[in-house]
Amino acid sequence: MSLSIDPCIPAGSLSGARQPELLTADGGLLLRPWAADDVAALHRAFEDTTIQYWSLRRMASRAEAEEWIAAAHRQWREESGAQWAVVPADGGEILGRVALRSMDLLQGLADCAYWVLPHARGGGVAPRSLTALSDWALRKAGFHRLELSHSERNEASCKVAAKAGFAFEGVRRSALLHTDGWHDMHLHARIQGDARGWGREG
Repeated sequence: MSLSIDPCIPAGSLSGARQPELLTADGGLLLRPWAADDVAALHRAFEDTTIQYWSLRRMASRAEAEEWIAAAHRQWREESGAQWAVVPADGGEILGRVALRSMDLLQGLADCAYWVLPHARGGGVAPRSLTALSDWALRKAGFHRLELSHSERNEASCKVAAKAGFAFEGVRRSALLHTDGWHDMHLHARIQGDARGWGREG
């Protein structure tokens, strides 16, 4: 059966090239694909209780970290998702992660996710990285709409979304089960033509 619309992003447009490295607007942070050498740092990241709580994930071994990185590269090849490690642009240890999940090339839609390691929190890593990622996705990759969802109890994520230019669109009631029960979820989105976030504000 044929489609009545042209895909927003033709198949192969992303996987036909290497996953790009992205700089934040201030040049201070680099978003790069995850590498095999990142296994230990990734494993340590998922030992953080805050990351465990909000992401609902556990990573019990280095082998699971290796598989997570391998899966990230498969997602790029399959054009189903994309993951980046966030590091200082001048070199140094991993500060966090940003991602595009559930990529729908036909509709030009993806879901954004991120976390920041404890030692890097409070320095604007998340909004700067999310802005760089969404700028690339909307302006270069061809996505039309990026969504971001977080628990209504996660005030820090709400601030990150606002700083990165993601408009608040509403509440999805009792939408995600956490270890302490069901959470209402805030939905934010940024679409082509919206103002930039962190980079615009300096």
